[in-house]
Amino acid sequence: MTTPAFIITIDTEGDTLFQNHHITTKNARFLPRFQRLCEKYCFKPVYLTNYEMTIDDAFIDFARDLIARDSAEIGMHLHAWNSPPSYDLTGNDGRYKPYLIEYPQAIMQEKILFMTKHLEDTFQKKMLSHRAGRWAFNECYAHMLLALGYQVDCSVTPRVDWRHSPGSPTGSGGSNYRHFPDHAYFIDLNNIVRPGNSKLLEVPMTTRDKHSPWMNAISQSYDRLRGKKRGPSVQWLRPTGDNAIKMCQIAEKSLASGSDYIEFMLHSFELMPGGSPVAKNTADIEKLYRDLEHLFDWVQQRAIGITLAQYYQQRLHQLM
Repeated sequence: MTTPAFIITIDTEGDTLFQNHHITTKNARFLPRFQRLCEKYCFKPVYLTNYEMTIDDAFIDFARDLIARDSAEIGMHLHAWNSPPSYDLTGNDGRYKPYLIEYPQAIMQEKILFMTKHLEDTFQKKMLSHRAGRWAFNECYAHMLLALGYQVDCSVTPRVDWRHSPGSPTGSGGSNYRHFPDHAYFIDLNNIVRPGNSKLLEVPMTTRDKHSPWMNAISQSYDRLRGKKRGPSVQWLRPTGDNAIKMCQIAEKSLASGSDYIEFMLHSFELMPGGSPVAKNTADIEKLYRDLEHLFDWVQQRAIGITLAQYYQQRLHQLM
């Protein structure tokens, strides 16, 4: 590709998914405004969709319209603790929110198969793109996706170590992506950190180190002295409240390093007043949209907006 790609990914999930009570989906009513903004800049977002959103009538109508107009892509997103079929891994999965990769392989397969078929039946569209719930991915998961015809995964978050984010109390936390590539690659199914000859393309999230390596080392040494466990500070191409300039800098650094794409992410509930700590009210949402306008205007001059499935086709074409 002569012009880099701009890939917008939206983790499309419930408002209260990470709280230990009934999950609501009010944020579906706030997605059309975001979609209109994307279309203003000729960008096509990818709505990576979790189970509770697929049974919300407002989201179903919204997504079907997007598919009919070829204005976005619907992909699969799977948070294991509330995705059928039911299986109680911990005795209180709603509290612990275990990673899918912590469940028995047979249950993993059943959940992935159910979610894929449910999405395809609901939207009459083959599912091609995927992001794991809580960013937890491994070789077993990759094999299962490929067997069902998925082409793209975007679960890898380079430089980020999720092992300090617990799931099951008997588990070892999430995936460690600190040394994973930060460019797209067809994965080795025997070791997903390496490029290989499979037909599954990994499109890692756009991240950059917040500090230099020596500053990270000092920070982590200080954390250890205080008894804290966490990985190096990482900046993502995502809004965090009044960070429009920083997002442009992250994107610019990624492109300057030679990447042929930049990948943005946001949760659907962050587009709703009260949906997140940085969007407590309508004023915060207006500030968010000002940041999005700033970023999108900057990106439009440097990249072309495409979906994950379209990016896959371009990468495949390059191999021929």
